[in-house]
Amino acid sequence: MTSQTRLGKIPHLCSSKSTSFYSSSKVYQNRMTAAALIAHTDFSDLQLVKRGKVRDVYAAGDEHLLIVATDRISAFDCILPTPIKHKGAVLAQLSRFWFERLKHITPNHLVTTKLDEMPEMLQSHKDKLRNRSMLVKRTEVFPFECVVRGYLAGSGWKDYLRTGEVCGHRLPSGLCESDELPEPLFTPATKAAEGHDINISEVEMSAFVGVEATNHLREVSLRLYREARQHARTRGIIIADTKFEFGRDAEGQIILVDEALTPDSSRFWSANDYRTGISPPSFDKQFVRDYLETIDWNKQPPAPPLPPEVAEATTERYLEAHRLLTGTELED
Repeated sequence: MTSQTRLGKIPHLCSSKSTSFYSSSKVYQNRMTAAALIAHTDFSDLQLVKRGKVRDVYAAGDEHLLIVATDRISAFDCILPTPIKHKGAVLAQLSRFWFERLKHITPNHLVTTKLDEMPEMLQSHKDKLRNRSMLVKRTEVFPFECVVRGYLAGSGWKDYLRTGEVCGHRLPSGLCESDELPEPLFTPATKAAEGHDINISEVEMSAFVGVEATNHLREVSLRLYREARQHARTRGIIIADTKFEFGRDAEGQIILVDEALTPDSSRFWSANDYRTGISPPSFDKQFVRDYLETIDWNKQPPAPPLPPEVAEATTERYLEAHRLLTGTELED
């Protein structure tokens, strides 16, 4: 079976009718073909602190870390062998946009994304760091993802069909897939080093971090989501759900860390194409997940490569998410 045949099984992602919401990004992408793919970094003169599914993290002195967003993409907890062009730049620059826009709600770990403001020890790597890296404060990160759900989608929809609840929150009967929830829900999850994250209750979370910290994380997460959702709707995007991460800085203050409201950490839908009863066309890696569901793969490593047309379409969606949300073109 060819990849073209497989793609035909997901028409809502590939038909000309539903792809109009990212078509302008294809024009822009054609002007950026010279940008290099970076799937892996190996800076031998720097201490590698962590290599995640997407980000490589290096020490940058006693107080700071260097986070490099690569073009790797993961799905079903597996890193795929096909990198996605411009993905790392989108993640870094969109996070920068949201960190700046939402800093009145909570402080964050971002120090700078400008290379000339980074330590001298990093300057020899500027060609690989440009427009895809962040110098950030070191923090003690909470081992939880603070998930906020505004719509009935993904695992939440599956939970609802089975139990009438989403992560312990009882919902009205008769809801459809992708319905907007009466109120956004805070549904924390553990951060698993390997395998799937596990949804937990606020009571379970408070047993680890305390009631006061749990209440703070819930209220801040909901405020961040509500404000970001309001902005996104004015730009033609629905933020169906998202996840935040937090840590304590050297002064003990709780701050926003990692990334913020990117296509990797959020479910972005086109407002123009939104309707209930389906999983609407998206600007995030759900497109890749949907493709992988159509092929014969057991969702265990090694992951299969993506066909060129799927990789390109994913790039287009990431670029369009950045363009719509920020109102600017990507720096690459």
